[in-house]
Amino acid sequence: INQNSYSDEQQEKNENIIIRAAEPKDASLIYDWENDQEIWRVSETYMPYSLYQIEQFLLNNNDLFSVRQVRFIIERKRDSKPIGCIDIYDFDPIHFRAGIGILIQKEFRKQGYAKESVQLLLNYCFNILMLKQVYCLIDSLNLDSLNLFKNIGFKQCGYRKEWIRTPNGFIDEIELQYINKNFK
Repeated sequence: INQNSYSDEQQEKNENIIIRAAEPKDASLIYDWENDQEIWRVSETYMPYSLYQIEQFLLNNNDLFSVRQVRFIIERKRDSKPIGCIDIYDFDPIHFRAGIGILIQKEFRKQGYAKESVQLLLNYCFNILMLKQVYCLIDSLNLDSLNLFKNIGFKQCGYRKEWIRTPNGFIDEIELQYINKNFK
């Protein structure tokens, strides 16, 4: 994954998907995703973003070491269709760790793209960034995400009781981590 420009050799990819740096041309798509109230609970978003805010974020989405986060677009390889995004956030270059989050558009869910994307991102985190561990935070009602990360090999390391407020009351949050066994 190359933040500035990329060639076929500089992308994380497999036979089905490509993970590439988010670019200004992706602003309207990201705008739609970020303003989808159905996912606000899992993304901890509570106010809509403007297109201008998204564009500014994308213009500064190229230095993980200074902004401590980066967003990648997940593209279906066969038609170059953007199907979601995957983020590195809370990047800590001192302790060699980061959080990750993923969004797959509704019509592309349950087709294996999320699993493939997380596996590609883990490869990037462990082999390019040389991180020791990554983690994710998932609300206890998001069973699809919990199953996804556990099936990849993430282990539960924390449980926050009644952590997230919803219109129907409080729900718990689960923290999962994946430790790089090859870390040196």
